[in-house]
Amino acid sequence: MTLKISRILHAGYLFECGGTVIAFDPIVENPFSRNCHAFPDVSFDHEQVRQLKLDAVFISHFHDDHCSLESLDFLDRKTPIYLYCIFEQLFAMIRKLGFTHVHSLEIDVPVPIGAIEVIPRKALDADVDSMFHVKAAGLNVLNVVDSWIDPSALHELARFAPWDMVLWPFQTMREIEVIAPTRATAGPVSLPEEWIGQLQALNPRYVVPSSCQFVQEPWSWYNHALFPITYRQFRQDIEAALRGSRVLRLNPSVSVVLDQTSLEPAAPLSWVIPIGDQNLDYQYLPHLKPPATADIACRFAPLNDEQTALVMDFCRTGLPEKYRAMELPDDSFFRQPRLWRLTLYSHAGATTHLHYRTDGDSIEQVAASDEPLSWTTEVALSKCYAALALGESLTSMYIRINDHVFDAGNDAELASADIIDDPLIRCLFNDAIAAYQAAQLVRLGV
Repeated sequence: MTLKISRILHAGYLFECGGTVIAFDPIVENPFSRNCHAFPDVSFDHEQVRQLKLDAVFISHFHDDHCSLESLDFLDRKTPIYLYCIFEQLFAMIRKLGFTHVHSLEIDVPVPIGAIEVIPRKALDADVDSMFHVKAAGLNVLNVVDSWIDPSALHELARFAPWDMVLWPFQTMREIEVIAPTRATAGPVSLPEEWIGQLQALNPRYVVPSSCQFVQEPWSWYNHALFPITYRQFRQDIEAALRGSRVLRLNPSVSVVLDQTSLEPAAPLSWVIPIGDQNLDYQYLPHLKPPATADIACRFAPLNDEQTALVMDFCRTGLPEKYRAMELPDDSFFRQPRLWRLTLYSHAGATTHLHYRTDGDSIEQVAASDEPLSWTTEVALSKCYAALALGESLTSMYIRINDHVFDAGNDAELASADIIDDPLIRCLFNDAIAAYQAAQLVRLGV
């Protein structure tokens, strides 16, 4: 017996063995997560997707680039859905979409589906992620998805070495650095040392560079700033460190058949349609100068009066209320009195500055003055609306933090501040579990 493994998109895969067909984190949208465009480019034959007979779908975590209701909407509602998630809202939403067999996954508890057994394994952030240990045809395949491996899990997984295949999230993502680019360092373009040690412990026959396979809008400076690791570098470094392993790039639609002694190409997925050159690589430009937030704001459609009013009402009323209701971290930069400026840019270039005085858990809007600022946040008005009404995630918000010349004392304090401590980020995203999926249900008319 053999195991056929096919790449769908991002961290999505189809596993087939002995007549059993299972999909992992299936995304059949392009773009997905609002502005993540497949890289290399693909499209999907949704009529064929609707005809798929899947024995199960496994979803590793609730992030919208893995758990998308608009992708699940193409599937037969009798398909069993297995989700690793600590939040009941996601299960309720999937059931609301019409799926009748929705199950919660538990770490290290095997789920047998025909000829395939799937065992969720513990990721480093167990409140969010899981990994999948797939057993089929006498083979062991580890789908690491987006996560880092928990040390206790690594000890357990090493007992199965040598692994037949590991699907490894090969990209490090500079999502914090692009939010505060004037305060970020370029840093070395190298694989994290932990990766080498973990892969050496797993000792796989084949390593597939997986996940983070997307770019953003064609004009976006993120396309040269987010992902420093190329396919080329990953292959060179991994094969140099693991002499017995082969790095195998699986582009969307590509399929292989794996057995105990060999790996052979197989017919591609007919419903994943490659567009153009499929062997592209990222071009990381560490010294790229980011465009001004005002220039980015002009790229997005203007808001109507009602949408603008929603954003302004949130900034003047909702944001302070939410800030006061949240628990401030003990090590927060905002434990001390601070003057924070929030700047909103319209499509037409209009600028709105809002000033707030924070002191621990308290916050009040104040008038502009000559007092030195402590913290600044810039964002397009339309993106703030998208986060509030459409479930937009932080990754695609183009928020810019502390792009300002501060006085020397404040600047020294900012050196150790956590960018995610930003008041707007906290108020938009701290409890926004399943916001994107909720917006999807509205779009789907459910």
